[in-house]
Formats: sequence, C-alpha cells, structure tokens
Amino acid sequence: MDSYFIGLGNNDIKTRKEASIDYVKFWESQAQKLHWFELWTIPLQWNPPFAKWFVGGKLNASYNALDVQNPAKTAIFWEGENQERRTITYGELLDQTQRLANALKSLGIKAGDRITIYLPMVPELIVSVLACARIGAIHTVIFSGFSAQSIKDRVIDSQSKIIITADGGYRRGNIVKLKDMIDSAVCDLSFVQNVIVLKRAGNPISTQSRDLFWDEIMQSASNTCPAEPLDGTHPLYILYTSGTTGKPKGVLHDTGGYLTHISATFRWAFDVKDSDVYFCSADIGWVTGHSYVAYGPLICGATQVMYEGAPDYPSPARMWDLVQRYKITILYTTPTALRMFMKFGDAIPNSHDLSSLRLLGSVGEPINPEVWKWYYTTIGKSKCPIIDTWWQTETGGMMISPLPGLETIPLKPGSGAFAIPGVDLGIVDESGNPVTPDTKGYLIIRKPWPGILTTLWGDDEKYKTVYWSKYPNSYYTGDYAVQDKDGYFWLLGRADDVLKVAGHRIGTAEIESSLVSNHSISEAAVCGIPDDIKGEVIIAFLVPKDGVSVNDSLKAAIIETIRKDIGAIATPQAIYFVSKLPKTRSGKIMRRLLKAIASNEKIGDVSTLEDGAAVSEIQIAFDDLKKQIH
Repeated sequence: MDSYFIGLGNNDIKTRKEASIDYVKFWESQAQKLHWFELWTIPLQWNPPFAKWFVGGKLNASYNALDVQNPAKTAIFWEGENQERRTITYGELLDQTQRLANALKSLGIKAGDRITIYLPMVPELIVSVLACARIGAIHTVIFSGFSAQSIKDRVIDSQSKIIITADGGYRRGNIVKLKDMIDSAVCDLSFVQNVIVLKRAGNPISTQSRDLFWDEIMQSASNTCPAEPLDGTHPLYILYTSGTTGKPKGVLHDTGGYLTHISATFRWAFDVKDSDVYFCSADIGWVTGHSYVAYGPLICGATQVMYEGAPDYPSPARMWDLVQRYKITILYTTPTALRMFMKFGDAIPNSHDLSSLRLLGSVGEPINPEVWKWYYTTIGKSKCPIIDTWWQTETGGMMISPLPGLETIPLKPGSGAFAIPGVDLGIVDESGNPVTPDTKGYLIIRKPWPGILTTLWGDDEKYKTVYWSKYPNSYYTGDYAVQDKDGYFWLLGRADDVLKVAGHRIGTAEIESSLVSNHSISEAAVCGIPDDIKGEVIIAFLVPKDGVSVNDSLKAAIIETIRKDIGAIATPQAIYFVSKLPKTRSGKIMRRLLKAIASNEKIGDVSTLEDGAAVSEIQIAFDDLKKQIH
C-alpha cells in the first residue's frame, strides 16, 4: 500500500490520554472553551438511554457564534449560482441576527416555540438559525429540495408557528419556487401564524394575510437583542431524517453538549487558523450544514465560503473556480461530488490554481480508495491531508476522523482512522459479542457523548426502540464496519432499510408508500444499487393491478408522484413491473433478496419464501438493467 501521512506539526497525545482516563472530565475541559453565563453543576446525567450534558449551566449558541467574535473579521464569502457575491463580517451577521430575533419576538415567539426554515443557501439562512437560537426558539430546517407533502409532514410534527422561506432560489439555472411550495404545504394549517418571505429570485408569488416580507420586518426591528441565557440542556433544533417507516424521525439536539462536540471536532479535524478560508459544500438542510457550516465554523471564529447552487453548474469547473477565487484553504465535501468531478477528468482542476488548499475533508458516506487517491493527488497535489469523517444526524458531530489538529498518523485510503477522543466505539456481531479484527460487524457506541441526540421529537419510545433496543445500553448506529489489526475503522454502509442517494438518506418505506399511492399499483419494493456518481441509485419493482396497461405514461405518472410526494432526489433510476415480489409466507417482502441479487451476492436461505418464481423474475430484471448500464 502507498504511504500517506497526516499532520500539520501537532502531536498532542495528552488529549487522547486524558479522554481515556476520565471521558466526562475530558469533555468538561472542552466545554470550558465555550462562553457560559453560568457553569454547570452536573457534567453528565446518564439515565440510559437518556443523556443530559452540563446540567445547570447556561449559555447561548448565537452568543458563542457571534458576540464573542471579532466584529471586523469576514464571517462569510457568499456566492450565488447567478454569480451574485456578498462579503459579510461577524459584526454585520450579529446586526442582522439581532434584528430578526427582535422581529420574531414581536410576533410572539418565545423560548421553546418551533420555527421551520425553508430557504436556499443564502446568508439569511444562517441569520435565521442564529436568530432562533438567540431567543431560545427551536429551529427545524428543511432542505429546499423537499416537496410540499414532505414539508407539511414535518411542520405538523413540529407544530411550527412561523415559517421562514423565500420567493425562490436558483438551481441549475432554474428558479425553484419555494414560496409556492410552502403555500401548498401549509394552506390548511391554522396553527402556522406567519410566513416570512425573503425576496431572493424575484419570481412572482401569491400572498396571504399571514405573509410578511423579510426586508420590511428587518427594517423596523431594533439591532439590539441580548442573547437569552438558556439551560445547557435546552433544545437547539429538530432535524428530520428518514427512517425505516414512512414517517420521518425528528432528531432533537440540545445546546451545551452539541456545541461542545462540534466546536471541539471542528478544531481537531480542521486545525483551523485565523488566516484560513474554509468551505463546506453541504446544504444547511442536512446535519453537516448545521454542524460544520451554521455553528462549528462561527463558534471557532473561522472565515467560510457559502455557495448557493449546484457544484457543477454552469460548468464542471464551478467548485475549482470557488477555490481559486476565494483562496480556500480547507475543503470539506462529499464522495458523491468527488466521483462526479473525477468523471469530468483531471484537465479541469489542473487548469485552476488550487495551491491555497492545505487540508481536504470527506463526509456523508464511505469514500472508496480510488476516489480518495484522486482527491489526494489531483486536488491536493499530494500535499494535503484528507480528513475522512464518519458521523450521523443523530451523533451531532464527527465520531471517526483523522485529526491533524491533534496528531500525526499514517493514513489509509478509504478509512476514517480512529474514534475521536472521548468516544467509545465498538464492532459486534448479531449477539452483541465483540468481533475479531478484520471481521464485519455492527458499529455501536458504548458510552454517551456530548453531541448525542436527546430523543426523537415527541417520541421517547421510538428513540429507545430505534437506537437502544438491539444491544443493552449501547447505541446502535445501523452501520456495518470493520476494524483492522491496526485499529483503523472501515465503514461498510447501512445495515437497515435506508438508502443513501448522493449523500441523502431516504427511507425505503417512504418511497414505497408514495409508489403504491398510484391507483394502478398494488405493491412496491425498492432497493439501492451501487452507482459511481451517487453512491446508490434507487431501483423500484412494482406490481401493477390486474388489467393495468404498463407503458411509458404510467412510468411518467409514477415518477411525477414521487417528485411531488418526496422530491426529485427520490426519483428511481429504473422502474420494473413484475407479477410478484419475493415475500415470506407471512407476507413480508424479502428486501435482502433484492439487495443480494443487485450486489451479485449469495442469496442464501429462501425456505420462508412464498414463491420462488418471484426471485427469477427479479433476477431477469436486474440482468436487463446491468446490460443497459454497461
């Protein structure tokens, strides 16, 4: 294997030693790097499976992100897909945040109220998040690619009183009509008191009596709004993530523990300096954008680039244009994006000045060694360490990553190396027994960590069942992993029925529910197959009702339904109509057979299968698909 090394001159073995001796005391030392109005009395209250960190302490996320920073320093270099550009200082960000916080208070919003944010990647999205945090309102950001029905489900679950949106946003040269989507989603929801509309794209919109315009409420609001001292355990945000049932899960994160985790991991992983220009390509609608765009960089006083549109629009050079123009030093992006850029070839990045880069990061899914090496050699010019990170919406922040801010270690392409200090990971078999090195098993977390989700919004029982019922007192990640003889972790993907398309998690049940909502379809099953660009693409198998004509118009109608119910990201790559699905005699669809056939793996025991002919029919369909691909 080729030799790769990481490290920027640091080798702080003391940190790991302290964490191994007393992990609670260790996390207290990290929490003390934040600004607290009052220190905690109990560092960790652990009542399995519920953890409360820094009980009795008082702080504010917005204060830590803005008030304690240098007001003259650039916080954000923003660029829109339409080439519009803005530079925003920490002082200007604080001014705007305080104005919006006062506007929200004037609308009757108080600590604990929920606010839904459905905006494109514009600075006002960060302002909205920090304004909520400033007054203790709980924000719930929805990715601006989700459909009206997906928005409605989330707004109903959170009972949000205010929606913050825009007239539209730019995506691949088109205007995404965000306000129209919100109107459709909340038209019959009387508990939604107001919809605040940012004028971004200038597209025509309809207005209702509860609508307010961003510029008008900001103009009339005071720019002085002291940050509310909030309990360390106060809920900061709800972020909905797909599960194995049709209903999305509302992951709830607190303030003190979450901020401790993400600020520490941001420092350790990116070794951020005052002169750095950091760019994370994630949308704030996903957890990476929460932790390492909206909060982590600002709490650490970093300067970052924020970009609105698609990374390859209007040309595949757009990402490298950004690096060159803003002299980006730290780039944190996804394997999906890297596979796409790699497909375009080396000539495009080689025609740009990427010499400012000193550190590269990967997030969202496992990165295969071939892409890792391309990232290292073509983009990093064989001089930039790669931070290959593993974590989840539920963990809040990084759990596995090389840490150049702490230590110099050899790198292994495709491995995230070790657990971060203060986190106790293990790999076990089905019975919960530790596996030997180089043996595939389930990744678990054996002790609470500060970034831990506190529960699922409104559903403590589901929280227990989903994450803590498989193994006693251990958090079940739902991921397969291997730990090699050197202790390096290698992530192998999801062990449950959640697909990961272009870094986005989508529940199979959510997709299947939409598919069978078409009156011509009686049954549906979906699975993912590997894809060089997106990681996974969705394949759908549908059983039409008797007498239904299978044709292109039916396929088109089904795709339209998926786009309407969930969003374009859930559009199947291929749809196959079959006479039956592989099911057990009790009627349960055997999705493991779909996965096995798709991956050319051994099918295994099919003694509980209702009809073996279903497997043959599915196999023929997959063989046909592979011929089309190759």
